[in-house]
Amino acid sequence: MAKYKRVLIKISGEALAAEKHTGYDFDFVMKVCGAVKKCAEKGVQVGIVIGGGNFWRGVKDGAGHVERVSADRMGMLATAMNCLAVCDVFNQLGAKAKVMTAVDIQGVGERYDTKKAIEYLENGIIVLFAGGSGMPFFSTDTAAALRAAEIRADAILLAKNVDGVYSADPVKDPTAYKFDEISYDEVLARRLAVMDTTATSLAMDNDLPVIVFALADPENIGRVVDGEKIGTTVS
Repeated sequence: MAKYKRVLIKISGEALAAEKHTGYDFDFVMKVCGAVKKCAEKGVQVGIVIGGGNFWRGVKDGAGHVERVSADRMGMLATAMNCLAVCDVFNQLGAKAKVMTAVDIQGVGERYDTKKAIEYLENGIIVLFAGGSGMPFFSTDTAAALRAAEIRADAILLAKNVDGVYSADPVKDPTAYKFDEISYDEVLARRLAVMDTTATSLAMDNDLPVIVFALADPENIGRVVDGEKIGTTVS
């Protein structure tokens, strides 16, 4: 029995590339989509926000030649590319999925509308939210928290390259330890790299628990949905 009825899954763009680092590792994408499909088959309503880092990392990739607003809009386009690809994989697996966009991109997806998104979710359709928040200066983490609040999700599932929230970067600091649970306030006070501060504040203001876990094993998605204690819960 699933613990959550409606979830928002945030997946980094880099995760879709796996060891390739750019583009897609479709073997891995198939595994992720298969795990999400199993959740949907249990009756869990699933919304997904995907980052664009497998194609574009904003001002970092702009290397001083692309200003922030343009760089962020390029990132929005990268998320749309990812949502289209993942949507097609879902359809190939026999799962119903739709792309909704935060900005008008004719032919890419349906313009985002909260009521319509909830209607799709209630009808068992996996909804992929493309284009971030539709505004520059806001990350896809913030877009995930925003969409989760709008669709009244029970939780945000933050699928990352690490298996939870640590006291410091475990790669750089061998004394770093993982939290099983931590409060939003402590995340903000310690400036821990869970989500950006805007996303964390938005989740806190809307009482949205955030479960941070490793996507290396895509089956972790189902385990979190079922309430298994893995990763770190921020609440």
